[in-house]
Amino acid sequence: MINVAPAIVVLGQNSVTVARKIITVLPGATLYGLEGRTSGVDVSFTNFGETLRELFAQGTPLIGICAAGILIRTLAPLLSDKQQEPPVLAVAEDGSAVVPLLGGLGGVNDLARRIAEALDVKPAITTTGYLRLGTTLLSPPPGYHLANPDDAKKFISDVLSGAQVKLEGIAPWLSDSKLPIDPKGDLTIQVTERLVTPTAKCLVYHPATIAIAINDTIDDAIPLVQQLLANAKLEKTSVAGIFAPMTAAANPAIHAVAIALGVPARFFTPNQLESLLSQGYSPVQAAAIAATGTSPLSSSSPDVAIAIAPQPIDPNTIGQPRGRLAIIGTGPGGSQWMSPEVKEILKSATDLVGYKTYLDLIGSLADGKQRHESDNREEEARAKMALDLAASGRYVAVVSSGDPGIYAMATAVFEVCDRDAKPEWDNIDIHVAPGISAMQAAAAAIGAPLGHDFCAISLSDILKPWSAIAQRIAAAADADFVIAFYNPVSKERTWQLAEARNILLRHRTPDTPVVLARNLGRPGQMVKAIALDQLTPASADMRTIILIGSTKTRTIKRSDGTFWVYTPRRYTEQ
Repeated sequence: MINVAPAIVVLGQNSVTVARKIITVLPGATLYGLEGRTSGVDVSFTNFGETLRELFAQGTPLIGICAAGILIRTLAPLLSDKQQEPPVLAVAEDGSAVVPLLGGLGGVNDLARRIAEALDVKPAITTTGYLRLGTTLLSPPPGYHLANPDDAKKFISDVLSGAQVKLEGIAPWLSDSKLPIDPKGDLTIQVTERLVTPTAKCLVYHPATIAIAINDTIDDAIPLVQQLLANAKLEKTSVAGIFAPMTAAANPAIHAVAIALGVPARFFTPNQLESLLSQGYSPVQAAAIAATGTSPLSSSSPDVAIAIAPQPIDPNTIGQPRGRLAIIGTGPGGSQWMSPEVKEILKSATDLVGYKTYLDLIGSLADGKQRHESDNREEEARAKMALDLAASGRYVAVVSSGDPGIYAMATAVFEVCDRDAKPEWDNIDIHVAPGISAMQAAAAAIGAPLGHDFCAISLSDILKPWSAIAQRIAAAADADFVIAFYNPVSKERTWQLAEARNILLRHRTPDTPVVLARNLGRPGQMVKAIALDQLTPASADMRTIILIGSTKTRTIKRSDGTFWVYTPRRYTEQ
């Protein structure tokens, strides 16, 4: 079973199409592409060998869309312990062959089957045990855990030599295989969620059949859960998930148990538990029954209920996860200004909410996501949509350009949360991921105009009166701040910039440096310096950020006729 998202490594643009097909069955995978020869990838690299060896050392499953030989030669110096090797596969550039190379104990054959199915080919699996037995005992399918892998090699060897196997417990993947099953077999395979002691002649598989339900009022659940499992003689690797009523979704104690056991936490809405609650079950008992379809075991704790399903359960199909809402800033435009944190969020998110222009800037990171586009002026409606989506268990990314907390969507989301305060929003995990702001990018493009004290003022009077804006411009100018003007001019608003200039000229000389930066990080980027008295509404639009220098801001003329602009760090009154 693969627990770590794979890396797909390509060396040329022709391989990207095949990689995208593979990602449809491995949605968490990261696409690595050779810089200068690929585009539309998640991560660009310059050194194939170093990149591959680093990923392998981290235990990342590797899918190389390239010749098998280059993978073997690159990784050969690192091969030492087959028990610890991550899966490594070679895929032909045209997708015609899928060859598992390493990681037989890590699920490489299962991974090969999934990839081959996506590419509509047969995997080139050469493992003797798999070919003759129709299954890989060392790498059980999802929902089963092999308790004694160290005994498996001798066990498989004995089976291939003619030994018969007695199967105790229910596991269709074993009973439907080519294993020589005989009730009187000398070897035993035991499938159980109970604590047992494996032996060299007995392989033990623990199925993921245990559901643990936890009350929403509990504070420290880990010791209690451990004790209850021990009292019931249950194996912790058989725990499939932690379950609770939706009212407990924000309880850190429940998530702590899930993390400690390495399983997901899932939650039931009141409607999903209503029938069981009406029958007299407590919320925690109802959650355990809803997860397994069976009655809970007797327990000495009213806060925890344990139930065992007859077959392994997939927690991802039960209830819903805690909703997540990330409000992200992609930077001014170019992907090179997007933080690694933001890229990881975009890879993991299920839904993207935002202005179409901003969603388009994400490029391939938006592939496979549900897009919810809206007009740039519909911030509150957009925030409500994002919160409602997250409340349903989705992982939603609200996309802003620049930094989401500077005249952007982070404030809109919290305004709506504060004003409307829907109970179901209370359980959402909300996170703000910062981005490079437009004023930072503009300053960097022309020098260091923000090198001393500065402030930011939006010239839009849609959400605040012009009188407040004018007062702030005058106060900032009087205090001799460098000023960043956001939203300077729109089709409906043209006079405000001229009025702002007039206010500034009461405190600044006409030759005060002004930086105009438009389409930062995008095609058609323009950054230039002008004098304050040259600033007119025709100088800017909504894609322009304007930096007004202080009385100390200076320019340096360059040999090519352009200017550096900076504000000195030392500040002395004249």
